[in-house]
Amino acid sequence: MFELISQIIGHGTKELNITLPLSSEAALGAYYDYLAQRSKLFNLTAITEPEDVARLHFLDSIALLGAISLENERVIDVGCGAGFPGLVLKIVRPGIDLTLLDATGKKIKFLSEISEILQVDVNCIHARAEEVSRERDKREVFDVAVSRAVAELRVLSELCLPFVKVGGLMVAMKSVNSDEEIKNAEPAMTTLGAKLESIYDYKIPETDIAHRAVLIRKTSKTPDTYPRRFARIQNFPL
Repeated sequence: MFELISQIIGHGTKELNITLPLSSEAALGAYYDYLAQRSKLFNLTAITEPEDVARLHFLDSIALLGAISLENERVIDVGCGAGFPGLVLKIVRPGIDLTLLDATGKKIKFLSEISEILQVDVNCIHARAEEVSRERDKREVFDVAVSRAVAELRVLSELCLPFVKVGGLMVAMKSVNSDEEIKNAEPAMTTLGAKLESIYDYKIPETDIAHRAVLIRKTSKTPDTYPRRFARIQNFPL
């Protein structure tokens, strides 16, 4: 299994023109093995075949490095699920300071376990984003907040931007058909102290699947009234 994962990652990163540390492919192979093992006990991801995990999870996460350069930044993955893209980015860019945040305890437990197995230093938090971002040591302290397929962009902006320091970035992984969603979210970005910076479209290597990274720049402090309670965020998006 390791050879298959390694081969796909090697070919894919070459196509993406992204260089990985020598240890990355072995770590991603071990990540897959433990993900497959634990997914038999509870649902971590609907995608479990090794080829699909390598392409649709690992390479999809790594592709973000075509849009943002990560070296020593402080990064939070909001609604991280089974660790995509956050933990993958930590594996391939070990210098980042990573926090993984999810409201599902079983997923955070899995991430704590796999981080220990891989000997990766990660801060895993089991909590809701709208509550954690009000904590003094978490609010507006991160260089980058990333999130993948968590919520509609108006909702996601209110969940993520309070974590981002002024000058930092929010990176939302979206469909290439998200033009209207992005346009509708621009007033929310403004309210929360941010603006749309750029859109990065990419194709996952060895597939016909195209995805998009939406880069939102934090330009001023988020007002203290945000984020609101989740029910209000969801029912009355900005």
